[in-house]
Amino acid sequence: MTKPLERELEAVAVLGDNVIGRGDGPHPVDRHVGLRIRMRRKEMGVSQERLAEALGITFQQVQKYERGANRVSASKLWEIAGALRTPVAYFYDGLGDQDGAAAQRDSAQEFLLSSEGIELMAVFPRITEPAIRRKIVELVRVVAEES
Repeated sequence: MTKPLERELEAVAVLGDNVIGRGDGPHPVDRHVGLRIRMRRKEMGVSQERLAEALGITFQQVQKYERGANRVSASKLWEIAGALRTPVAYFYDGLGDQDGAAAQRDSAQEFLLSSEGIELMAVFPRITEPAIRRKIVELVRVVAEES
């Protein structure tokens, strides 16, 4: 016989022993999924309006999903994954990380969602020579350390 599920009012356990607080604002998992939706949408060059149209919802609803203000149902996440041509698991990637890694991931995601990040994602893969790509990464690392 299995034990009934226990629910803590202060926190919700997510992926093992990691506990995520339930403070004010969007739940961290909803925010993470929303950021991943936004990141994939921008990576594909799809506007909120186009995604909303494909899903049969308003662009305001897409905005709320991306901010984590509204939770995405399982069926809607399935539709979003189809519209953005990615597996559903993509939206949950990285949730089991430690706090420090999660903070670093969040800042990286924020950068990738900036205009510079989007441009970099678009042009960097066009550099086909591995040695040149490596030198660009080294240059950026040196400049970042001097700043």
